[in-house]
Amino acid sequence: MTEIRHIVFDIGKVLIHYDPDLPFSRLIPDETERKRFFETICTHDWNIEQDRGRTWEEAESLLIAEHPDHEENIRNFRRYWHEMVPHAYDDSVEVMEALIDKGHDVTMLTNFAADTFTEARQRFPFLERPRGVTVSGEIGMIKPDRGIYDHHASTFGLNPSETIFIDDSPKNVEGAKAAGWQAVLFTDAATLRRDLEQRGIEA
Repeated sequence: MTEIRHIVFDIGKVLIHYDPDLPFSRLIPDETERKRFFETICTHDWNIEQDRGRTWEEAESLLIAEHPDHEENIRNFRRYWHEMVPHAYDDSVEVMEALIDKGHDVTMLTNFAADTFTEARQRFPFLERPRGVTVSGEIGMIKPDRGIYDHHASTFGLNPSETIFIDDSPKNVEGAKAAGWQAVLFTDAATLRRDLEQRGIEA
C-alpha cells in the first residue's frame, strides 16, 4: 500500500448539513417541507449554482427564478444559513480537527463560491486551520470533474497516489479515484477512523 502523505477533506457537508428538528424550524415549520427544501433547493441546487462560480446574489436570483414559490425561504437561507453550522459541528469536523492535531497534512476541498467561503471563514475559526482550500467556484468546476482534483493536487503540491480523499458523496469518491487518489467514503466518525487506521492513519 502506498504511504499516505496528504489527506484531503471535503467539508461541504459541514456547512450545509441540517438538523430537521432545529435550524430553520421557525422559517419552515413543517418538517417534511423543510427537509424537502434543504435537500432539493438549498443544498443540491444552491451548490451547483455556486460551483459554477456564482456569487451569493447570482445563485440566489437564479434559484428564485427557478423556484418562485420558495422566494422567501431562499432569501432567508442566505440570511440564516450560519444557524445550521452549530448543529452540524459534527463527526466530520471532529475527525478533520483530530487529523490536524495529530500532525497529518490536511487540505480541504469545498463546493462553495469564493464569497461564500470568505464569509464562512469569518464566522467559523476551524476553517482557518488546514493549510489550503480549493474553492470550486473559483475555478469553475463541479465535482466529480476530474479537473478539480488535478487543480487541487497541483496547487498544493500533492502527489495523487500518496493522497487520500475523504468525502460523503460516493460519486465524488469515485471521481477522486479516477484522478489517481486513494479515497474513503465518509459515513460516520467511527467507520472513518477504522478505515483510516487500516491505512496507518490515526485520527
